[in-house]
Amino acid sequence: MIQRIFLITLDNSDPSLKEGNGIPLRCVYLEEMAADLDGQDWLDMDNIEQALFNRLLVLEPGNYLIYMTTCSAVNLSADRDAGQKRAIPYLFACYQRAKEEVTKVPEKLLSFAVRCKDLVVSNTRTVLLTPEIYVSQNIYEQLLDLLLECFDGSQPEEVVEFLEEVIAGLLSDQEVRTFEEVIVPVLDIFQGRIKDLDLCQPLLYTYLDVLLYFSHHTDIAKVLVHYIQPKDPANGLQYQKTLLGTVLSISCLLKTPGVVEGHGYFLNPSRSSGQETKVQEANIHQFMGQFHDKLHQILKNLLQRSGETRHLLLSWLGSCLQANAGRAKIWANQMPEIFSQMYASDAFFLNLGAALLKLCQPFCKPRSNKLLTFNPTYCALKELSEEERRIRNVHITGLDKETCLIPVPPQQPVESAQSYSLLTENLILTQLTLHLGFHRLHEQMVKMNQTLHRLQVTWQESQRTGNPMSEQLLEQFERLMIVYLSTKAASTQPAMLQCCLNLQASTAALLVQLGVGNQGPEHVALSFPLSSLRKTVLCYVPEFFAENLGDFFIFLRRFAEDVLESSAESLEQILNFVTVFMGNMERMKNPHLRAKLAEVLEAVMPHMEPVAHGAVQPIVFQRERVFCSYRHAPQLAEALIAVFVDIEFTGDPHQFEQKFNYRRPMYPILKFMWGKDNYRESIKHLAHYASENLEAMNPPLFLRFLNLLMNDATFLLDEAIQYLSKIKVLQLERDRGEWEELAPDAQKEKESSLQMLGQLGRFHNIMSNETIGTLAFITSEIKEIFVPPFLAERVISLLNYFLQHLVGPKMGALKVKDFSEFDFKPQQLVSDICTIYLNLGDEENFCARVPKDGRSYSPTLFSQTVRVLKKINKPGDMILAFGLLADKIKSHADRQLQDEETYADAPDEFLDPIMSTLMLDPVLLPSSNVTVDRSTIARHLLSDQTDPFNRSPLTMDQVRPNQELKQQILQWLDTHMQERMQLGPSG
Repeated sequence: MIQRIFLITLDNSDPSLKEGNGIPLRCVYLEEMAADLDGQDWLDMDNIEQALFNRLLVLEPGNYLIYMTTCSAVNLSADRDAGQKRAIPYLFACYQRAKEEVTKVPEKLLSFAVRCKDLVVSNTRTVLLTPEIYVSQNIYEQLLDLLLECFDGSQPEEVVEFLEEVIAGLLSDQEVRTFEEVIVPVLDIFQGRIKDLDLCQPLLYTYLDVLLYFSHHTDIAKVLVHYIQPKDPANGLQYQKTLLGTVLSISCLLKTPGVVEGHGYFLNPSRSSGQETKVQEANIHQFMGQFHDKLHQILKNLLQRSGETRHLLLSWLGSCLQANAGRAKIWANQMPEIFSQMYASDAFFLNLGAALLKLCQPFCKPRSNKLLTFNPTYCALKELSEEERRIRNVHITGLDKETCLIPVPPQQPVESAQSYSLLTENLILTQLTLHLGFHRLHEQMVKMNQTLHRLQVTWQESQRTGNPMSEQLLEQFERLMIVYLSTKAASTQPAMLQCCLNLQASTAALLVQLGVGNQGPEHVALSFPLSSLRKTVLCYVPEFFAENLGDFFIFLRRFAEDVLESSAESLEQILNFVTVFMGNMERMKNPHLRAKLAEVLEAVMPHMEPVAHGAVQPIVFQRERVFCSYRHAPQLAEALIAVFVDIEFTGDPHQFEQKFNYRRPMYPILKFMWGKDNYRESIKHLAHYASENLEAMNPPLFLRFLNLLMNDATFLLDEAIQYLSKIKVLQLERDRGEWEELAPDAQKEKESSLQMLGQLGRFHNIMSNETIGTLAFITSEIKEIFVPPFLAERVISLLNYFLQHLVGPKMGALKVKDFSEFDFKPQQLVSDICTIYLNLGDEENFCARVPKDGRSYSPTLFSQTVRVLKKINKPGDMILAFGLLADKIKSHADRQLQDEETYADAPDEFLDPIMSTLMLDPVLLPSSNVTVDRSTIARHLLSDQTDPFNRSPLTMDQVRPNQELKQQILQWLDTHMQERMQLGPSG
C-alpha cells in the first residue's frame, strides 16, 4: 500500500521474485536509505516518514526509477507519475492515491491509509514552510500552477480539499513562517503573470477563478486585503500597481494613452467592414461580461468573509477614490501624459465601476424600499479616526468638500448616524467611481468623434486636391479610429449599461423622494404643487449624483440609443426627477446643473429627425408612450420654461455665451411638447396666466420666457448676419486669388479666420433658426399676449429687421458659397417670419403697431417679401394671405402718417423721455418721479427690474397712472385734431 501511494521502494530485487497484487509498475528506488537500513528492503509505518522526506530531496527521481513487475513495456504515464520532480504536484498525487486507498483497503489497514494521507498533508506543509531546502524548485509557483491546473479542469474539489487540510496545518504551526509569509509569494507570482494577460484570453479566466478561490477562503482573503494596501495611500497610481489594481486594469482600452502599437483590437479599421467591427465588438462584450461577473464575485466574497476583511477592502476603495479625486479636474483631460503618471487608468475605473454597479443591483429597483435607507449625512462627515471609521462604517473621506445640491441651511445641525449601512456606502462608492471614471471616458469619446469627423473632411479635401499630406492624414485617422472603437467597445458593454441604467433610475427615484421631503420607510406618490422644504437632507447629496445621472443618459443618446427604448419604467423615473429639480432652485441651486437636465430631457425624449440615407430610423415607440402618458406633463413643461429663464442669470462671468449652449436642447423639446395635446395645453395655460397678469409685481414666467426668446432671436440672427457678411468677403478674396500674394503665415491666418468664422456663423444660424421656429409655432395658438404694445413692438421690430436683411437690398451681402456648410436657411427663416406675421395678423392692434417700427418697416419691404415667397414656391394660400396682410398694414401706415403730422408739434412734456414718442398711457415712476409711457417701462422691466432713471428697484405694480397728464394729452389731441379738420387736407 505504501508503495502504491508514494511510488517509492527499498527493494531493487528481480521483479520476477516480487509477488502480490497491486504492486505499482514503477517506483523510485531510495538507494541511500536502503543502504542505511542495512538489509531491510520493505517500507513500514516506522520508516515511511523518513522515506518520504528522502524522496522529496531527490533532485532527479527519474534516474532512480525501477521496474516493479516483469512487464517491461514502455509506460510513459507510470514513468511520469513515479519520476515527478516537482514537490507539490508529487505530494498532491500522493494525496489522491492515499484517498483512493482509504476507500479500498480492508478495515485492518484503514488506519494506516489515513496516516499515509495525513503524512502527505504534513509534508506539504513542511515543504511550504521550508521551500529553501528544495534546490532548483519554486515551491510557490508549483502551488499556483496546481490551482490553475485544477480550475482549468472540471473537478477542482480534490485540490481544494487537499489545500484546506494543508492550510489548516499551516495556520496551526506558524513558528517557522507565518501563514501570510507562505501566501504572499504566491500572490507575487500571481500578479506578475496576470498583468501580461489580455481580456479576450481564456487563460485569464482560469487565473480569475483562482483569485475567486482566494477571496472565498477566509484566511487567504485576510492576507489578500492586507497585501493590496499600497505603500503610499495618497498616490492614486499606486492602487493600480496592487494585485487588485492589476486585475482591474485589464481591458480592451489602450495600455498606454496614444500608443496603438501592440494593441490587439480593431486593427486596420478603415479596411474592416461595419459587420466585422460589430462582430469584434460583440466578442469583446462577451468577454467583458464574464470578466465583470468574476470581479463582482471577488469583491462580494471579500465583503462577506469577515469584519476585518470587509473593513480593509472598503478602506482600500475609499482611499483609492480619494487619491484619484484629481481625475475629475478639468486639466486632467488636457495633459494625458502627466495624468497617466499620477492616477489610475480609465480601464481601472471602468472595471471597478462595473463591479460596484453589480454590487448595487439588489437595491437598484426604483420602487425598492431598501433605497430609502440611504443616509446622505454620510457625505457631511469630516475627518474621523481609524477606529471611528471602523465602528461607524465610514471609509470614504473628503466628501464634505463636495458641492451639494443645495447649501446647508443656516443653523441646521448635521444629524449623523451612529453607523452607516453597506447600502449607503455602496451607493456613494459607485457614484463616486462613475464620476471619476465613466464621465471622463464619455468626454473622450465626444472629442474623438469630433476629431475623426474633422480628419475625415480634411483627408477627403486633400484627396480631391492631390495634397501629399493625405497619407499622413489617413494614418492619423486610422490610429484615432482604433482608440475610438476600443473606447466605445469598453464603455458600451450591454450588461454594464443595464446595471448603470438600473442604478441611475433608482438614484432618480431616491432623489425625488428626498426632494419631496419623504423620510419614511415607504415611497410616497409624487404630487404637485411641491411643498416648501423646511428640513431637508438634499444639502448633503453631492452634485455628482445628479451629474452622473445626466451624463449617463446623454451618453446613451449618443452611443447606445437602443438601451433607452427598452427601459420605459426607468424613463418615467427620469421624467419625475427632471420635473422636480430642473425648474426648482430650492431643490437644486446650481443653474448649470439644472440646465444640464434639459439636455437629459432632450436625450431621453423620442427623436424623429431625418437620418442619413441608408441608416436605420431609431425605434421610439416606448419613449413616445412614456412621454405622452406622463402624469405630470404640465409641471414638466413649466419646469423647462423656468430653467430657460433662470439660465439668463447664473452669476458666471461667461453667462452670456453659456446661455445659448444651455438653451440649444430646449428648443427641440419645446417643439416636441407643442406637438402633444397635454403639453401644448399646459404651455397655453402659462401664456394665458401671463396675459392676465402682465403688470404683476413679479413678471409672469411665460412673459419673461417670451422676452428672453426674442432677445436671443435678435442677438443670434444679427450675429449670424454679421458672420455671413465677413465670410463672403473672405471667400471673395480667396476666389480672386488675393490670398496667393500673401506670405504663408498670412495665408494660414486667413484660412483659420475663415474656419473660425464658419464655425461661429454655423452655430448662430442653427440657434437663430431654432428661436424663430419656436416663435412660429407658439404664435399659431398663443396670440393675446403679443397684442400689448410693449411686446408687439418687440416682435415687430425683430421680424422687420430680419426681413430687411433676408429679402431687402441687403440680402446680397449674405450670399456665401454654400449655405448648407453654415446651416444658413434663408428660405426657412423668411417662411417662419411670414408665418409669425400671419399667426398674429388677425389681431388688429398688432397690425396697427407694425408701421410704427420706424427703423425697418416700409410697404416696399412687404411687397419684396411677397416676391420672395413666390420665388421659393410657398403655397398660394400663404402668398395670398400675406399679400392681404401687407395691404392691411399699409392702410394702418397711411393713417398713422396723418396722425404723426398731428403729433409733430406736441409739447415736450407729452413725449416719452426714453422713446421721444407721444405718450398715450403716461405712468409715474415712484422713486425718480419721472413720467413715461406704460409700454416703455413695461418693456424695460422685462429685462431689468430697476427704475431706468436712478437704478432703484422697481416692479410694474408700483407704477401709478398719471391721470392728470393723460387728460391734458387727450385734450391736446382733441383740440389739435379739430384744428386740422378745420384747416382741411391741404393744411
